[in-house]
Amino acid sequence: MTEVIKKALNDKAWARWTALILIALAMFFAYMFVDVMSPLQSLVEKSRGWTSETFGVYAASEYALNVCGFLILAGIILDKMGVRFTGILSTSLMVIGASIKFLAISDWFQATSFCAWLDSWWVSLPGTAKMASLGFMIFGCGCEMAGITVSKAIARWFEGKEMALAMGLEMAIARLGVFAVLSIAPRISKAFVDTAGNESVVAPIAFCTALLLIGLINFCVFSVMDKRLDRDLGVDKSASDEEFKASDIKIIFRTKMFWIVALLCVLYYSAIFPFQRYATNFFEETLHIPNGEAADILRWFPILAMALTPFLGYFLDKIGKGASMLLLGAVIMIVCHLSFAFILPMFPSKLLAFIITIVLGVSFSLVPAALWPSVPKIIDSKILGSAYSLIFWIQNIGLCLVPYMIGAVRESTGSYFVPMLIFSSFGFLAVIFSIMLKIEDNRKNYHLERPNMESKKKA
Repeated sequence: MTEVIKKALNDKAWARWTALILIALAMFFAYMFVDVMSPLQSLVEKSRGWTSETFGVYAASEYALNVCGFLILAGIILDKMGVRFTGILSTSLMVIGASIKFLAISDWFQATSFCAWLDSWWVSLPGTAKMASLGFMIFGCGCEMAGITVSKAIARWFEGKEMALAMGLEMAIARLGVFAVLSIAPRISKAFVDTAGNESVVAPIAFCTALLLIGLINFCVFSVMDKRLDRDLGVDKSASDEEFKASDIKIIFRTKMFWIVALLCVLYYSAIFPFQRYATNFFEETLHIPNGEAADILRWFPILAMALTPFLGYFLDKIGKGASMLLLGAVIMIVCHLSFAFILPMFPSKLLAFIITIVLGVSFSLVPAALWPSVPKIIDSKILGSAYSLIFWIQNIGLCLVPYMIGAVRESTGSYFVPMLIFSSFGFLAVIFSIMLKIEDNRKNYHLERPNMESKKKA
């Protein structure tokens, strides 16, 4: 008699890829909201009285509460409460924070006595910027919490399967949000002008806030599927032998490879995301073009990354070479930022800016595609959520400080030359840690250079 083996839900291709699409779309909407203000910098400075330094404080606020320890708490919540609870909580925080930011930027709020009161203290920062920063802080907590939740969810649903490909596709879909918002935000702004002919800052933010509500609904649907997966796998939530303990975090901190990956991560992303915040204005000033044309150049930055990342994920699953990809991505990033600092100002051409931006997108596909699937190879699945949260926490320290630093340097020097050199220096340090990563992998045999679909079998 042939025994019928019951398949779990994640063994069914349609189910695991549907789950991926649901959570990836939530991150797509989150990435849209993150960069909705980037192509509107000059407009918000004009209409709300902000400066480059004010914009830097606002950009840094996204990570402030995470740096103060929220991300560590988020990892503990994720490992103790699971992806369903944490996912719904994180997407709810994004909606709340986005709503506050929408309110802060509105014409109505600017005319209130509360805004006037906010203007009266810490006078270097307008009341609208203070309130927008508060909303962005809350949104940032939810966004980063959602990021680690999605990473752990994919690791759970695609364990022993196409994990790197799935993570690559999730990142590709999320980055499409950057392309989308850089494409449509200036156009939405132009479509909603007031009686005086001024373009709207509020309309793009309102649109992206509405999309975050859809992301919350997506995570609710995913949670129903994930609960079914628990039943299929026979997961007993009352079992205590595998229960996460906060003291398990010590295991993470004692892992040398964790620190190498975390420091590589913060250096690399500190040269990418803060650059995105200022790139539109950089192109405006360097090429002497309107902000819409500048945003149109920048919007192509994530496109090549979006297209390449799934293929790189498939390559990692089948061939490997993850550590080598990290090193190559860091080298490409150095070349691109040095080109922005020296070559583009000497030969101000939209075509040249476009080419450099596209090549930077190659780097943005190589590093994340190899980085995130590497973490489950060095950290036990029981504390994987905390490992991701600690990496994100260290990353957020850089992402909080660097935008403010870039804004202050830009304000004091009056150009983007020094900021581009700062971004390049992060790349040089990332190369050093990439080399250290390869050395440690050779010593301890973490299988970072091996195919992901074989690593579990060979470990």
